[in-house]
Amino acid sequence: MPEHIVDKPPRWTVFDTPVLGTVLRWISLAGLRLAGWRSHIELPPDPKFVLIVAPHTSYWDFPILLATALKHRVRAHWLGKHTLFRGPFRPLFRWLGGIPVNPAERGRGRVAAVVDVFRSWDHIRLGIAPEATLSRVRKWRTGFYHIALGAGVPLVLGFIDYGTKMVATGEYFFPSGDIDADFQRIRSFYAGVRGRHPHLFALPHPNSDVDS
Repeated sequence: MPEHIVDKPPRWTVFDTPVLGTVLRWISLAGLRLAGWRSHIELPPDPKFVLIVAPHTSYWDFPILLATALKHRVRAHWLGKHTLFRGPFRPLFRWLGGIPVNPAERGRGRVAAVVDVFRSWDHIRLGIAPEATLSRVRKWRTGFYHIALGAGVPLVLGFIDYGTKMVATGEYFFPSGDIDADFQRIRSFYAGVRGRHPHLFALPHPNSDVDS
């Protein structure tokens, strides 16, 4: 495993835990309903894909998205900063599907490392928040795009909209290599989507550093 990825993706997660996983699913169903959140999830038949998760403007995004994944039985992994996986939190976040990434390793090296993960696994659904921070950003990092392109897997466009209280996936497509055209397609999809803190959300722009 390349050193850019701190560890391998966990093979045993909350989605594979028979009793506790089922209990958490029912709790998720009840919690989402009480909070007024709705969801509509359609995924490609491909066993491997990159799922864009946006906007990412609040710490509340994670529990809502996790509850939605449990509700729809979407077995997924996600990338997170390696600092999240320190001490007693490491087994918890690993169990929740997390893959620690060293933020000091950026650019094409990190992209290549994640591409290698895709190539070594038969099934992997990887969620990535392109904004990569809860601070105000002017443009998305493009690592997610280059990962999907390099691995030959589709991009699934997913959103969490606090304006309508809807979590959903929409269209999906294989990156063409024409990043300007593909990002225009992505921009059109996310236009009008509202994060918990709208002022922190910026629509994607292709002219940013290669970084996952």
